[in-house]
Amino acid sequence: QVQLVESGGGLVQPGGSLRLSCAASGSIVSLYTMAWYRQSPGNERELVAQITTAGSTIYRDSVKDRFTISKDSTKKALYLQMSSLRPEDTAVYYCNAVSPLSRNSYWGQGTQVTVSS
Repeated sequence: QVQLVESGGGLVQPGGSLRLSCAASGSIVSLYTMAWYRQSPGNERELVAQITTAGSTIYRDSVKDRFTISKDSTKKALYLQMSSLRPEDTAVYYCNAVSPLSRNSYWGQGTQVTVSS
């Protein structure tokens, strides 16, 4: 059973930094394509960053050069280092894992990030 548990969200001032973590069950981090999504009120869930099993990454344009996605297979964890945060980054951030075989998609419960002075 795939389990994803996010942590690290909170309130931060504009220009500040946060690091989100996602604890994953089993060998998910090694075997699945992992990603961070976010959703703010009234908006659809959107892809923030993705990392493949080979370590290739993609980012949405608005977070390039500010956010970094990474993973640690030994710790079974996915991370999102966020810097130079802006009020428009405020959202619930979700960890996502996609099976390379079944293409089933799994979600964590989300962690709130609020950027405000």
